[in-house]
Amino acid sequence: MLYNIFEKLKKRKKKSKKTPLIIADIHEKDSMILAELKSNQDINLKIKSLKIGDYLIGNIIIERKTISDFTNSMINKRLIQQLSQMQKYKNKLLIIEGEILSLLEEENIHPNSIRGFILSIITNYETNIIFTKDYQDTAQYLITLAKQQSKPITKISFHSRIPKTKSEQKSYILEAFPKIGPKKAELLLKKFKTLKNVFNASEEDINEVLKNRTRDFMNLLNS
Repeated sequence: MLYNIFEKLKKRKKKSKKTPLIIADIHEKDSMILAELKSNQDINLKIKSLKIGDYLIGNIIIERKTISDFTNSMINKRLIQQLSQMQKYKNKLLIIEGEILSLLEEENIHPNSIRGFILSIITNYETNIIFTKDYQDTAQYLITLAKQQSKPITKISFHSRIPKTKSEQKSYILEAFPKIGPKKAELLLKKFKTLKNVFNASEEDINEVLKNRTRDFMNLLNS
């Protein structure tokens, strides 16, 4: 009986593990990318009809273009329409797949035309661009992105270590203020003894220690 209970607990833990999800548009069903994604056991792939984009990972909409498709859609302005539709999403990504230089030579397209268009995509349409080598490279980018999106966002720490003693904790708090380093924090605590005394001190008294850094300190303290 005990054996069965523990087995059930193990199964529950396995089920609770969140598998990164990639949603692919149904029009991508014949691409080699989907074959790569399907063979990967670390992700969950769903194929459905997407009104916008080719892939949806978390809150990121993704449009994929081969180099030839990219240049054609640039000329016939289809890509402009797609980029405009993608504006409904906050996070947007365009993947351009293949060797761009060789195609430019074949199609006799001036490199500056491509450069200008790429810059327009980034600035005017606020869409990030990734250049990939081939379908395998594209698939790996999608898998990596899906794994990143499934991880919880951790807050950035502005300190390299967590203080242990009370003295270190006091300095830790003061060093969070702009332009307050370890030495200035130490001088403030030496003069005022406690954090409460520091924060209740007059601007004139603070100025004796911080000098030209006083205004920034007081502005943040009083904001």
